[in-house]
Amino acid sequence: MSLSKSNIKLITSLQQKKYRQKHKLFVAEGIKVVNELLASFLEVEQLFITDEEFDLPLTHAVTLISESELKKISTLKSPNKVLGLFKIPEELEINQDGFIVALDGVNDPGNLGTIIRLCDWFGVTELICSKNTVDCYNQKVVQSTMGSLTRVNISYVDLQEFLSNSKLPVFTADMDGENVYSTSLPQKAILVMGNEANGISPEIAETVKYALTIPRFGDLQQTESLNVATATAILLSEFKRGLK
Repeated sequence: MSLSKSNIKLITSLQQKKYRQKHKLFVAEGIKVVNELLASFLEVEQLFITDEEFDLPLTHAVTLISESELKKISTLKSPNKVLGLFKIPEELEINQDGFIVALDGVNDPGNLGTIIRLCDWFGVTELICSKNTVDCYNQKVVQSTMGSLTRVNISYVDLQEFLSNSKLPVFTADMDGENVYSTSLPQKAILVMGNEANGISPEIAETVKYALTIPRFGDLQQTESLNVATATAILLSEFKRGLK
């Protein structure tokens, strides 16, 4: 079976958020990522493969295509044998009895993907995103999570309302905050990380009670700031330091 024009139209349309929302589908590419998603709770809609020997359960809807056809629907520079269409799941209830990462206007897909992987690595199961944070089913996000997307509960909410109503202490990163290395940190809290260029918005800042800074150790002290994903990694490491 070859790739149809309707297949091409659908798959390429899913590069845009409005069509992902319309069809309730997203795209994943490559053997590792697709296998991670197949092993999860996600439902697969269709798989397109270039290798008949690719190890897939026979229950899935599989279409064998050529490498040239895969290039027509792939967004990767070097397409890797398989492209999958997966159903976007319904959002689950947010568990507020623990540690939560919240994102305020994070725009870069790579940063979001890295933060999702960090949450997975550090055992953070809840990631809360403002409505203007990049879509977690953006294909660049999906690829960069390397499967962690299925192990972190991601919710898009009115972030100001959520933080205002939460009983957990709310922390954020700020150049004028308390030194994270000398601060006693709780195991149940919300860590809010902001936009790459502007940090957290003024309305979100009003809900934050505690500010943390990652001190600079360089002699010249000229580095303006850390990448949001890098800063998240350091802060998560410190929050988790007390766990055994």
